[in-house]
Amino acid sequence: MKLDMNLAWRDATAMIGANREVLLIVAGIFFFLPGLAMTFVMPDFAGALENQQQMQQMVMDFYSGFWWLFLLSFVAQIIGYLTLLTLLRTDSKPTVGEALRAGLGGLLPAIGAYLILTFGLGLIAAVVVGIGAATGNGVAVGICFAAVFVLMVYAMIKCSLTGATIAIEQIRNPVSALRRSWQLTKGNSSRLFLFFVLIVLVYFVASILVGVVFSVVFLALGPSVGVITSGIASGIVSAIATLVFVAAIAAAHRQLSGGTQNNVDDIFG
Repeated sequence: MKLDMNLAWRDATAMIGANREVLLIVAGIFFFLPGLAMTFVMPDFAGALENQQQMQQMVMDFYSGFWWLFLLSFVAQIIGYLTLLTLLRTDSKPTVGEALRAGLGGLLPAIGAYLILTFGLGLIAAVVVGIGAATGNGVAVGICFAAVFVLMVYAMIKCSLTGATIAIEQIRNPVSALRRSWQLTKGNSSRLFLFFVLIVLVYFVASILVGVVFSVVFLALGPSVGVITSGIASGIVSAIATLVFVAAIAAAHRQLSGGTQNNVDDIFG
C-alpha cells in the first residue's frame, strides 16, 4: 500500500479536530510544561559565545546540574507521545485515564526500542567512520560521514511507526515493535520522508514567525519579561507541533496498517 499524503494530512487534522480539547490538555502537560521548565533553568549562553572555554564549562555545569530534569522530561514526553497515539487511534475510544495507563504500559518497550535503535546506529556509525578515518583520506572520511547521515535518516524513517505499534497494536516486545514498523513502512520510505519534512518546515516557519513577534515584545517589555513570554510562546508552538506530528504518525499508521493490528511474522518477507 502506498501512502497518500493528502489523505494522511486530512485524517490527522480530523483526528485532532474531533478531540482537540483533550489532546491539547495532554500535549500541554507532557510537552509544554517540560519545555517551559527547561526554558526557565537554561543559562544565558549568549554572554559566553566569545569564550569557548567558558561556554564549555557552562554547558557541562548545566547538564551535570540538571540531568534529572532532562531525564524527567524525556520520560514525560515518551508517556505523552504514547498517550496521544492511544487517544488518536485506538478503536475502543479510551478515556484519558485509560490512555494514560496505556502510555505508562508502553514506556519500557518504547525506551527499549529507542536504546536498541540508538545503540545499533551508533555502532554502525562508529565502524563506518572508523574505516574512513583509517584510510587517512579526508574525502573518504567525508563520504563515510555522509553515508552515516543517510543511513540514520533512513533508519529513523523506517522505525518512525514504532511508537504507534506499541501504543495502538499493543506490541510490548521492543524488537517486534521495530520490525513491525519496518514492515509497515516498506515501499513508503520516500513518501514518509517527504511527509515529515513538510510538517517540520511548517513548524520552522511558525517558530520563525513567533520569534519575530516576541523579539518585539522582548524589546518593548525588557529582557526579563521578554524571556518569559518568549519561552511560553515557544513552548505552545512546540506542543502544538508535537501534537500535529503525532497525529501524522497515527494517520500514516492507519493507512499503512489498513486499520488492523496485524502480527509481526514474516516482517522482511
